Amino acid sequence: MELWNSTLESGFILVGILNGSSSPELLCAIVTSLYMLALTSNGLLLLVITVDVRLHVPMYLLLRQLSLIDLLFTSVVTPKAVMDFLLRDNTISFGGCALQMALALMLGSAEDLLLAFMAYDRYVAICHPLNYMLFMSPTVCWLIVSTSWILASLTAVGHTVYTMHFPFCKVSEIRHLLCEILPLLKLSCVDTSQYELMVYVTGVTFLLLPLSAIVTSYTLILSTVMHMPSNEGKKKALVTCLSHLMVVGMFYGAATFMYVLPSSLHSAKQDNIISMFYTIVTPALNPLIYSLRNKEVIGALRRVLGRYILSAQPTL
Repeated sequence: MELWNSTLESGFILVGILNGSSSPELLCAIVTSLYMLALTSNGLLLLVITVDVRLHVPMYLLLRQLSLIDLLFTSVVTPKAVMDFLLRDNTISFGGCALQMALALMLGSAEDLLLAFMAYDRYVAICHPLNYMLFMSPTVCWLIVSTSWILASLTAVGHTVYTMHFPFCKVSEIRHLLCEILPLLKLSCVDTSQYELMVYVTGVTFLLLPLSAIVTSYTLILSTVMHMPSNEGKKKALVTCLSHLMVVGMFYGAATFMYVLPSSLHSAKQDNIISMFYTIVTPALNPLIYSLRNKEVIGALRRVLGRYILSAQPTL
């Protein structure tokens, strides 16, 4: 098949989940609603944690980073998918595709690492409470955040540059919600099997190793919680950990399917659904899972909103 110089042509065509749906208008409305929910909930959580000094502790500083990542992650994908459907224009330039891939990889990898560090934070808080501020000092906290962003950025840039250097065929249709490595490699006119193996190894490293650390942390946490004399303490610890595990299950389950399972088990429809789950659904649900059953966050939200309502009232 004749090679196609992507840099000189109009780019790619993204055929996402909205175009292949039996009820695209309804699905578009659901996706838009989830995006607005993600913007609102993550934005409020960012505001509350930033404004309320009582939440300036490592647990909530890491949660603020998670909300920031989720807000950016869904914004990289959702507005483009919705506008493409509404305008009936699914094209994306070569540079735009590379940028979307790099940002999605960076934010997804950063969230992957951050969730593991949040599990470590809960382990220290519950199993070593007296040494919590030693093991999770502000310096350690910012080191954790910086490490997540740096490793994620290096991985994203490396994979994006290498993926986009392949020659692509004249068939420029990407049957996927966004520009990701594996769907894009299907358009290449050369053998990419060795690079797909590299992607697989990276996926295992970035997903299964942090997941192993999370499982170990929560195993130790569960053992500690079961020996707590106070039922109230047990309940509080279990509720906090359960919310984290729900987020972990949603994110790692979808990402593992996408990047760890062999490509022979994938289909375009399945990949679209999985990608929608971790780029649109999960960012909308994460802040709700973390905040709805968290009395400290609810209390801080009431204080912040009450403060803004009082300041907005006209003085007599």
